[in-house]
Order: sequence, then C-alpha cells, then structure tokens
Amino acid sequence: MIKSIKYYVVGACLLLTSLSCDPDLLNQTNPNALTPSEFWQTEDDAIKGLMGAYSPLSIATYYGRARIWLTDYRDDIVNPFNPSVRTAPARFVGESTTDTQRWVYPQVMNVVARSNDVINFVPGIDMDASLKETIIGEAHFLRALAYFDLVMIWRNVPILRERVTVADQRNQVQADPSDVWDFIIEDFKIAQSKLPTTWDSSNAGRATSGAATGYLGKAYLFTEQYSLAIAEFNKLSANYDLVANYADNFSAFTEFNEESIFELSYINDGNGGWGGDQLNRGRALADEPDIAPPGYTSQNTMRINDWVLPLFLKEQTNGGDIDPRTFTTLFWNHPNSTIYGGVKYEDAFPGDTRVFGRKWLNIEGGVSNAQFFRNPINRRLMRYSDVLLMLAEAENELNGPTSIAYDAINKVRQRVDMPDITAGLTQSEMRDRIRDERVLELALEEVRWFDLIRWGLVKERVVDLRDANGLDMKSGCGGVGAYVEGREYMDIPQVEIDNAGFPNNPGY
Repeated sequence: MIKSIKYYVVGACLLLTSLSCDPDLLNQTNPNALTPSEFWQTEDDAIKGLMGAYSPLSIATYYGRARIWLTDYRDDIVNPFNPSVRTAPARFVGESTTDTQRWVYPQVMNVVARSNDVINFVPGIDMDASLKETIIGEAHFLRALAYFDLVMIWRNVPILRERVTVADQRNQVQADPSDVWDFIIEDFKIAQSKLPTTWDSSNAGRATSGAATGYLGKAYLFTEQYSLAIAEFNKLSANYDLVANYADNFSAFTEFNEESIFELSYINDGNGGWGGDQLNRGRALADEPDIAPPGYTSQNTMRINDWVLPLFLKEQTNGGDIDPRTFTTLFWNHPNSTIYGGVKYEDAFPGDTRVFGRKWLNIEGGVSNAQFFRNPINRRLMRYSDVLLMLAEAENELNGPTSIAYDAINKVRQRVDMPDITAGLTQSEMRDRIRDERVLELALEEVRWFDLIRWGLVKERVVDLRDANGLDMKSGCGGVGAYVEGREYMDIPQVEIDNAGFPNNPGY
C-alpha cells in the first residue's frame, strides 16, 4: 500500500471489516458495528473505503507472498523444492481444500467486495465531484485486476457487481469465462475514463489511466483481440519509457520510475504477521525467502530449471558480454554472479552447477540472508517493457513480423545492448523470439504462468518437458504425476462449493 497513508489504510480496513459482519448470523444487531448506511456518509469515508479495497493486494496472503505459489512456482522456469502446501499447486495438487486456496482466494474476493462497496455507495455521497469520479474509477480498476486473477487461476467464477449477503450466496452462478473477460474489459474501460494520468508523490501507487490502459490492452491480448490491444498499447508511449538500467526495476531506491505502469508499495516497518488489515501487521514484501538460494533462507525455496540459463547465454551483447539481465535475474556459477554481501557463487556453492533466483532479493538492503517482512522493494506489476513485448506479440499475430513488431522487441533489447533482431523472420519464428524475450525480460515477475496458459503450452512446457537427466520441471517437489487436463487451473475453493453450491473444476 501507499507508504504515506499506511495507518489510514489500516483504520479504513478495520471499519470495513466491521461492515462485512452480517447481523442476521446471530439474529441480533451488533451495536458496535457500523452498517453501510451509517458508514458511507462523507468524502473521508469514500477515501477510507477505497484504501480498504487496495489493502488486500499487498499483504502476504496475496501479492506480498502467496501469489507466487500460484504463478511462478507453477511455470517452466521455477523448480520448487520439497512437497508442501506452498508447492502443491506446482505439482498440480490444487484441490478445493488446499491451504493456498484458503489463503489467497479470500483476499482476491476481498478486493472485489470492497471495490463493489465503493462503486455502489460512493455515488450517493455528497462530496467533490471530480474526486468522486476518480475514486469510483480506482474501484473499477481494482475489481478488474482481481478478476484477472480469478479467471486465470480459477477460471469458473461468479461475476459480482454488488455486495453479496449470506442469503444471496446460494443464488450466485458461475459465469462463462468469456463473460468474465467482457466484465474485466468493461471495468478497465471505465477506469481508463475516470483516472488521472499521474498522481503527486504523496499518492504514488494509486492507479492511473495509464495503468488501466495497459491492463485493458493486456485483456484484449489475452482474448486475442489483437487490433484493440495494439491501439491501447500505443497510447502508453507518450507517458512511459524504459529506464536506462534494467536492474532499477527491482530496487527499493528507484521506485515509481518512468517504466513502472502499476506497482504495489512495500515498506520495512518492522512488523510481521500474515494479515494486512490489522494494526501492527507487516507491510513489507514477504516472498523473499521463497526465492532466495538455499542456505540464505529458512524456507525450502526453489531452483531455476536447466533450460533457462542457456537461453540467457545464447546471445551476447553488442560489446561481446553476457546479457546484463542474467546477473539481475539469476545466481549461477560465474565469477561475477553475487548474492547477499557480495558473496560469489563459487564461495557460496563450491562445485555446484545449479542455478538459483536472484531478482527481487533485498541485496541492496545490507542484509545477509532472506528475511520475512523486511523487504521494502515495491512489486512492479506492469512495466513498459512488458507492454512493448505484448505490442510486438499482438502485431505479429495480427499482421506478421512487421516493422512495428521488430521496433517494439528491439527497443527492449537495445536497453541492455543486445543486438537487434533483423528482418526476415517468419511469423512463427518471430513468435518464438518474442516468447523467449519475455523470459529474458520478465522471468520471476509472475507473468510466465499466465503466458503458458493463454498459449496452451502448460502440458508441453511443464508436464512433458524433461531436462538432461530425464527429470520434469517440478522434480524438486514431487513431479507432475498429478496432472490431468483441467488442472492448469486451481479447483473451485471449498468455501464456494459449500456456500454457493458450485461444482468442482474439471480435473478435480
């Protein structure tokens, strides 16, 4: 959440928690609980309600940590260690009762529910009209962002436009995924029309029209509406650009830079705890122990699959050097590859050949190992380089490898002094180059898994792919033996099966 209003957020969330109580549960009125009609009265209430809608995004049971188990841990880049609740989704064990379901799904739905309250109650508040429109636009953005995860992780979900009471739960129905995508696109369009281009520094981290535009284009790309995606992506060039130093996108000292389209704020406030809606709960990034190499973390953590490093080393820069993104993203057996305290790989893992993750680690923070709730690095959810690669992809899929596609992918490569991809590729060859470039640029940023799903490559890249030793991409945590078609998605959470009567997802 936004650093400067952290405690304002917590206060708002405490109010919203009380709002969620249903007095019918005990057939009595709780005199200490605010009802919606009592709370949504003033401009201050509207701001508090909106901050409450932002809050679940950054806590440990969502983007702050647990979402990585439903994204990066499942893709073909990461090979997590040891069977556990954290690695169950990677093994295609995503049943309705797993702990990951219990942790993440409620937070996604909290974003939806709180956004719905803003969208439904703020219009009735007598307040500054311009601010009202902005707040409503932010709520539409947040709801669409949450639904992006809902349809990509669980697929068969209900479309909720307003507050759902206990009595209403049985009346909910699962929507066709195409209707969910239409709902997402509608929300991003509304957000785009209502949000400002920028915020002042005290409000850094709030959604902008650029963020809505980027995600609207992404929604169009994911639904193969390529011409519409291209139109949205092209709008962003006026206000965003690539930073000169690739590593600045993963540093606590270069946050909210010109490349960042939307990011979540984190702060090392000295607090811990899994939740984020209560006082004295940590608002630092908590997934560092799940990424750091063994020996530098208390968790089982993970390694990088064998095919990844050769992809990074396949080409050299114009100056004959290794792609600099390699040193930011990976920790491997190279004399210039370092970890906490400047320790070299050969000293940390003498004689080892495994490759580990390095991106997002708080190495600049002066710590000696990965720590829970001590990482202040903002999570960049969408960067302009991602937009350029999505633009290249949409253009190639629609028109083949035109100069637009070449220019977009080469702009990303030029930032790190990689040679331009020259004209003459077929559409299929350009498709492969774009997909490879997305690995080089975006590995460990929780985008690869969704890419594999939308490209229909989960079985080929995760289930069937083997390394030189004949091991699959999840050999470290028990393998992919539980896979059956349909398990690309998690099962419907048990709470929805019990409360709404939804059936299990296919494959479960």
